[in-house]
Amino acid sequence: MFQVRTVETRFSSAISLSEVVFHSIVRSVRSKHNNALIALAMNIMQAVMFVAVFYAMFSILGMRGSAIRGDFLLYVMSGIFLFLTHTKTVGAVAGAEGPASPMMQHAPMNTMVAILSAALGSLYIQTISLFLILFVYHVAFTPLEIEQPIQAYGMVLLSWVTGAAVGLVFLVLKPWSPGVVGIMTTIYQRANMIASGKMFLANTLPTFMLKMFDWNPLFHCIDQARGFVFINYNPHYSSWQYAAWVALGLVMIGLMGEFYTRRRVSISWNARR
Repeated sequence: MFQVRTVETRFSSAISLSEVVFHSIVRSVRSKHNNALIALAMNIMQAVMFVAVFYAMFSILGMRGSAIRGDFLLYVMSGIFLFLTHTKTVGAVAGAEGPASPMMQHAPMNTMVAILSAALGSLYIQTISLFLILFVYHVAFTPLEIEQPIQAYGMVLLSWVTGAAVGLVFLVLKPWSPGVVGIMTTIYQRANMIASGKMFLANTLPTFMLKMFDWNPLFHCIDQARGFVFINYNPHYSSWQYAAWVALGLVMIGLMGEFYTRRRVSISWNARR
C-alpha cells in the first residue's frame, strides 16, 4: 500500500542485471576456494601440469617431429588451453544453480543469471591463467611469436561458447535425471581428452581417422587456432563456422529446454530420490 513503484527503463534493467551477474560471478569464482588468488593458482597449476605431461609424452614417444614447425611448447599449449577452457565451461554451466535451487528464492536471482555467471566465471579464470602462463613463458624462457593473436583468442572464445552450449544442454537435462546426466557430463569431458584432437593435426590424419574427430566442435576450434598461431600451418579439414553453428543450435535447444523445465521442475523431485 505504501510502496513506491518505480518504472525501470531497458537500460536500467540491463544495468541491474549486469550487477547481479557480476556478484554471481564473484560468488562462483570464490566458490572454488575462499581465497580467489589460490583458486586462480590452482587452475594455473592444473594447466601447467597438463602441458608438462603432454610435453613429456610427445618427447618420450618421439612425436615431436609430427608437430608444426615452430615452438613445440606453444603447439602443445594451443591444444591444452582450448581443451581446458571447453571442458571447464561444460562442468561449470552443467553444475550451475537450477530452477529448484534455494538461491532462486531471492528476487533478483534467476536461472539465466546463474548460467551467465557460471560461464563468465569460467572464462575469467581461464583467460587470466592463459595470459599469465604465456607471459611467464615469454619472459622467462623464450620470446613467443603468435601469427594472428586476435583470431587465435577468438578460437578460445569459440571453444568457451561451445562448452557453455554443451553445458546448458546438460543443465537442462539434470533435473529430470541427475545421476545419468552426471555420468554423461563426466564421459563427455573425459572423451574430449582424445576426441578434441589436441594431440593431432587434422591435415596429417587419414580420412578414416578424420571421421572420428570432425563431429566435435572443439576439434575444429583447436585446429583453426593452430592455423592462426603458426604461420606454417594452414588447416584444410576444419572450419570455425561449423563450431559456431553447432554452438548456436545447442544454445537454442538448451534455452527451449530451460524454459520447459523451469515451468515444471519441483523441489519434491529431489525429495523422492
